[in-house]
Amino acid sequence: MKPETSPDTLAIPPALLAELQAEADKEHVPANDVLREIVEKGLEERRWQRVLAYGAERAKALGLTEEDVPRLIAESRQERRQGRE
Repeated sequence: MKPETSPDTLAIPPALLAELQAEADKEHVPANDVLREIVEKGLEERRWQRVLAYGAERAKALGLTEEDVPRLIAESRQERRQGRE
């Protein structure tokens, strides 16, 4: 059975909480600081994964491969140089 939580309450399993506290103790910082850092990094990683997935989806839709990237970069740089002239 899942523990009851309200929208402003998070349930952290005891083993994970103990690991979090141990890490905080090693670093001599509050557990809240460690938790905040971990959550921020986790959310950032999820955002990057969405960006990468979008890029892969667009590349597939356009028929592009990883081998096309250097050529496309060179073309883009050339277009920018020509635009400044």
